Amino acid sequence: MSAGSVAVVVTEEIHLPSWDLYELSIPCTVFGKPQPDLADPWYDLRLCSTREPGADASATGAGLSLHTGYGLADLAGADTVIVPSVPDPCVDEGRPLDPALITALRLAHDAGARMVSLCTGAFALAEAGILDGRRATAHWMHTAQLADRYPKVRVDDSVLYVDDGDVLTSAGLTAGLDLCLHLVRRDLGAHVANQLARRMVVPAHRPGGQAQFIDQPMPATDDRGLAPVLDWARAHLDQPLTVEDLAQRAAMSPRTLYRRLQATTGVTPLQWLLQQRLRRAQSLLESTDLPIARIGELSGLGTANNLRHHFVKQIGVSPSDYRRAFPPA
Repeated sequence: MSAGSVAVVVTEEIHLPSWDLYELSIPCTVFGKPQPDLADPWYDLRLCSTREPGADASATGAGLSLHTGYGLADLAGADTVIVPSVPDPCVDEGRPLDPALITALRLAHDAGARMVSLCTGAFALAEAGILDGRRATAHWMHTAQLADRYPKVRVDDSVLYVDDGDVLTSAGLTAGLDLCLHLVRRDLGAHVANQLARRMVVPAHRPGGQAQFIDQPMPATDDRGLAPVLDWARAHLDQPLTVEDLAQRAAMSPRTLYRRLQATTGVTPLQWLLQQRLRRAQSLLESTDLPIARIGELSGLGTANNLRHHFVKQIGVSPSDYRRAFPPA
């Protein structure tokens, strides 16, 4: 397990919108605050300005001035490079992006850095040619512009984020938080990511498969009436559960349960159960030395072969490989 260094690009813009400040704060919150009880060492966060280090405010807006000792040259030495956003005129008016930034991103990518964009940061990765031939996303308000301006990029406006291995892109605002937590899950395991999400009082989203992605954002609907039956289901994952079982426990018809659960979580009841069982299996692989077959039973995924099938399909690796990557403490 390794955290490594994270370089966050701060693009110089005199009137930085408040929502860009939000997306800048996401990686600072996830990667910048040490969590020694979860993982030690934690990430080494660096804010890298498009201005020369030591110059006047590297970003100003909403009464904020940001000074940093890191510049674009520091991107190439980072394990992960994150571009939270680019200035609005570069998206809406087609103003050219800073050539020095584009060069620095190419150098970082060539040096082996994992490249990440949040929201409109995808325009910078696309301009650098890093997204050519890849599936990528951005805020749905800007995906049409991204696709039109960079036809070599396979833009998908229906997803929350896209994980293409060494290059990851997300939609805007809170989708960036989901992607950052996903990076923690990749680097430090499901247990650490879930505990961090709990501390931030946000839901821990499921990881994707080999070409990892999240199909839909979590809807704003919060059906409190389903909470007791979902808690009950999580406590009985080792048992065979059906939609009818959940509906009976919730005192509603299977059709009503199906409709309400899908409206609340964005997935069907059976998909939700599979997500919870995979999450339980991940936790057991990280925290115990139990045999794979026993973990399949306790998570409700059945035999070792069935566990392996779902794990490879959804997580992208076998249970044994996952355990080797995140061994029990």
